[in-house]
Amino acid sequence: METNYTEAERYFQAQKKVEEIKKFYQHLTVYLLCNPIVIVVNLMTSPGFLYFIWCLLGWGMAIVLHGLKAFKYSPFFNKEWEERKIREILEKENNKQTWE
Repeated sequence: METNYTEAERYFQAQKKVEEIKKFYQHLTVYLLCNPIVIVVNLMTSPGFLYFIWCLLGWGMAIVLHGLKAFKYSPFFNKEWEERKIREILEKENNKQTWE
């Protein structure tokens, strides 16, 4: 399926992509600035229980997923999957209408 985009549509799509990437880098920056604080607070208040590891891992997974989305790398839910799912739903709707 080939789609012809006007220059304005292409610009709008590029602008959206840049905004997504910018938000990812902002998210990454907050992660990198906040986690040292969490580590220091953890080590000062309860060095026997290192809970900061769970913060790093949980938030780190969110950062990875955000990066995958921002840079359009989705091994599971990519454009081909979306197209297949749309066709499947439309087929089900068509079959439902023929039985009614």
